[in-house]
Amino acid sequence: MSQQGTLFLCATPIGNLEDITLRVLRVLREVDLIAAEDTRRTRKLLAHYDIHTPVISYREHNHRQMARYLLNLLAEGQKIALVSDAGMPGISDPGEELVALVVSQGIPVVPLPGPNAALAALVASGLPASSFCFEGFLPAAAGARRRKLQELKGEKRTIIFYEAPHRLVESLSDMAEIFGERKIAVARELTKKFEEIWRGTLPRAVEYFRLNAPRGEFTLVVAGAGEGKTAGAEDEPWRQLTPVEHVYLLQSRGMDKKEAIREVARLRGMPRREVYNLVVRNAGENLKGPVGD
Repeated sequence: MSQQGTLFLCATPIGNLEDITLRVLRVLREVDLIAAEDTRRTRKLLAHYDIHTPVISYREHNHRQMARYLLNLLAEGQKIALVSDAGMPGISDPGEELVALVVSQGIPVVPLPGPNAALAALVASGLPASSFCFEGFLPAAAGARRRKLQELKGEKRTIIFYEAPHRLVESLSDMAEIFGERKIAVARELTKKFEEIWRGTLPRAVEYFRLNAPRGEFTLVVAGAGEGKTAGAEDEPWRQLTPVEHVYLLQSRGMDKKEAIREVARLRGMPRREVYNLVVRNAGENLKGPVGD
């Protein structure tokens, strides 16, 4: 039987191509194969450093099929480098499953540390870095996202998230509603030409990114519950109200009925139809006004 191979976890640049170690460059030249999350991006990196190792795709849509294929190659003695589209493979990408499978078969896994957006944002955030937790991407669905944030509301460690630009404002709004007036650092395009680290509070972050369209890749570093004010009943008077009373309250602040029902459903994580039915059942179509602030 041939000697078992080795899986190398190679950290690649998150932006600036100079952010790569000499060891990673050497291993990328020496391995038999490179398994890449984004083959086009990886080939650009390899071309920049004049590396000609074969590349195959290992990504979200084919990782289950490819994992077995790569495992067989490793069992035959091949050396394989795993790279994500940027940063350390195995973090918020399908590399995690491959590593677990390879480890379960007793095949060596060698990490080659390097660039990582979460840690880069954390150490530059100005928030406590001695104790933190990494949550990756929040759920895309609003209800699931809010439930996840509710679970994290009491977390005292600094919390790190990744977020896509088209969901940034929604996620920040939910955080501001659930976490309250906490500090946050919003890092975008780290190590790239338009790198920016915005620091402030969650409510201010919502205002800023509503006025400044989010572009690029985002890492969010949020203060833990012990590091700043968190939202309680005194910060959210509506938590003491019924959904119907909440609708009345929003109407008193200038929202029309339809808009108020939509906002109450969003804030409470309820189906919009359920809020509507409660309002109709309580007062019919004649909503008389607020119950008080």
